[in-house]
Amino acid sequence: MSMPTLKVELLGRAAFAPFGEVIEYEAAQRVFAINQGTTQRYHDLAQIDTSSDGGRPIISLCRAQPRALPFVVNMLECHPLGSQAFIPMTDHLYLVVVALNPESRPRAFLARHGQGVNYRRGAWHHPLIALDAVSDFLIIDRGGGGNNCDEVLLPAEYEILELPL
Repeated sequence: MSMPTLKVELLGRAAFAPFGEVIEYEAAQRVFAINQGTTQRYHDLAQIDTSSDGGRPIISLCRAQPRALPFVVNMLECHPLGSQAFIPMTDHLYLVVVALNPESRPRAFLARHGQGVNYRRGAWHHPLIALDAVSDFLIIDRGGGGNNCDEVLLPAEYEILELPL
């Protein structure tokens, strides 16, 4: 019996909204000049949620090794105490896999140049899936006490075979 496949969609704000926010220039509610007019600020792109149970926002860096297709999705994680944002620092593609819950069919999105994601608190997602090359990311998430990472194996495995054209 063959494994069910996930069709990869292009990452967009409306499709991703149940899981969090897409961090990109087009998402800015306000754009204004700063630094004596030499810089455009794209303001308030995501809601960082870290204060539960005495948490605080932290900034980290990560370097993700590339994964090859076909890729099997067999687990998800969530952060019940805070949001988690990934902002790429390289121009490489990466995949975002999310689900409403561990029993629902996951969705896969292709993040393109200039697109980051902010998973809302409790959003089920796969760990980072870099493609093509080693990729660096800025992470904004919660620091503090408590268990802020739940991982589960999925009741079924899903395979990602190809990227959209």
